[in-house]
Amino acid sequence: MAVAPDRTKQHLLPGLRKAATGIPGLDEITGGGLPAGRTTLVCGTAGSGKTLLSLQFLVYGASALGEPGVFISFEERPEDLVVNVASLGVDLAALVAEHQIYLDHVEAGLDQMEPTGSYDLEGLFVRLGYAIDQIGAKRVVLDTLEVLFQGLRDSTVVRGELRRLFRWLSDRGITAMVTAEAGATTLTRYGIEEYVSDCVLSLHQDLDSGISTRRLRVVKYRGSQHGSNECPFLIDANGVALFAITSLSLDHPAGTERLSSGVAKLDQMLGGKGFLEGSAILVSGHAGSGKGSLCAHFADAVCRRGQRCLYLALEESPLQIARNMRSIGIDMVHWQEAGLLTVRSLRPTGAGLEWHLMEMQRLVQLIDPAVVVVDQIGAFDLVGRPIEVRAMLTRLTDFLKSRNVTVMMSALISGEADETESQAGISSLIDSWIVLRNVEYQGERNRTLSVLKSRGMAHSNQVREFLVSDHGVDLIDVQLGPDGVLLGSARLAAQTAARATREERGREAARQRAVIDRKRMLTESAVVQLQTQFQAEQAELEAALDAEATRLGDLRMSQAASERERSTNVVVPPRTRPLRAKRRS
Repeated sequence: MAVAPDRTKQHLLPGLRKAATGIPGLDEITGGGLPAGRTTLVCGTAGSGKTLLSLQFLVYGASALGEPGVFISFEERPEDLVVNVASLGVDLAALVAEHQIYLDHVEAGLDQMEPTGSYDLEGLFVRLGYAIDQIGAKRVVLDTLEVLFQGLRDSTVVRGELRRLFRWLSDRGITAMVTAEAGATTLTRYGIEEYVSDCVLSLHQDLDSGISTRRLRVVKYRGSQHGSNECPFLIDANGVALFAITSLSLDHPAGTERLSSGVAKLDQMLGGKGFLEGSAILVSGHAGSGKGSLCAHFADAVCRRGQRCLYLALEESPLQIARNMRSIGIDMVHWQEAGLLTVRSLRPTGAGLEWHLMEMQRLVQLIDPAVVVVDQIGAFDLVGRPIEVRAMLTRLTDFLKSRNVTVMMSALISGEADETESQAGISSLIDSWIVLRNVEYQGERNRTLSVLKSRGMAHSNQVREFLVSDHGVDLIDVQLGPDGVLLGSARLAAQTAARATREERGREAARQRAVIDRKRMLTESAVVQLQTQFQAEQAELEAALDAEATRLGDLRMSQAASERERSTNVVVPPRTRPLRAKRRS
């Protein structure tokens, strides 16, 4: 009976050793690099980058990891390789002089071969063994190995010798890379190398609408998990680089800080504080709706906080942008001179999507901005199919979120398309979505703004009129009319009428106040008269009472005096004994 493996102990089991390639993106999709001590086959069409990728693998091992390498070419001479790699800033001749790299060229054309008995690679083993011993090589590259088998028709011999070569390299602990040309219907010309190799990388070029795109796919990788999707890659001044969506995980940091949009009333619609740090913001709208102005306000607000901003323009030059934004009161040149704002213009049709992705990634790594503005992403539709553009924007957004960089992208809505449909391909990537509209109302066009969504915060559901003036962007408070929200001239007319009504009401109130004031004055005057009359009558009464009191006092005094005189003039008669009555017997 089969027993399920204990996944809790898998990390204790010895795994396949990996040899890092130093190629951005490739080490990620291969889980750390190519199989160490084994052979990797790199196959592809002409010009797909096989030789350059293998040289980059070799140079990285020698210069960064202290693993000397041998490069044996069956077509290019060593001096040609030195010149070719110099374009990438690599001094291959110096590495050869330091015994870090060993270059060898093997002439293996048909004119150099003469069949004499059975075929084997003993001569190559001797030559390769000598080169390895000379510098103590740990890595080996055999460029275009199938040249050795040209003219042979016995596939059994080819397969047997390849297996013997790969085993010979593995026994010596050599990490090898073998390049081979693609066949018409098979990965390689003989259709054998891919079966005897431990790891197979397939390279090819696509041409779509005149735009060439290089792609890489890990076809097989024994003993290791790996990304299996095709990944676009480019070759620039730094060599081969790819950025695969399969290399990204959804473990982005979730910032809680808020960033002002640069428009105070928009911040109020976004919970009063603005956008979340590290989020992806989309500003979509028709032509002339103000997308660029809103992006410029955001960039200006970032610089005012003393943070760096990278502004990527896909339709205008930096000088045009600076001139246009100056007309709404934003001085972008000032921030550029201060080192806080970097403006780069990229022509979408000048290269494929993967080049633009890598260039934007390179600029982010170089500048380390807090905010990236991309104006506008619809231009990428000129160089890729919608699914490819979405994949590229997904990789860009994930890359920026992994660095906690806030990104604002503007997108053009074409014709009469609905904004939610035209941007449905990237809506799942977006955290905050601002929609701008041009609304025809009563014979004129007006701009409106609304917040379609904003994850992680409370936000307004109102549709606000959006004005752009020489003082910048402003949002107008909602003005309601009988038929809904009023815009433009209708709003101004309603505001004028409302102002006239308020003024008339003010004048009427003033008239009423004047009437009241007159009545109050009359009342107060009457009150004063009544008070004066009352005071006079009160004073008269008090005087009469005082006079009466005086008269009564004088009268009492006169009476008292009269009493005193009478008592003085009266004669008192002598006292006599009272008579007693006789008692009867």
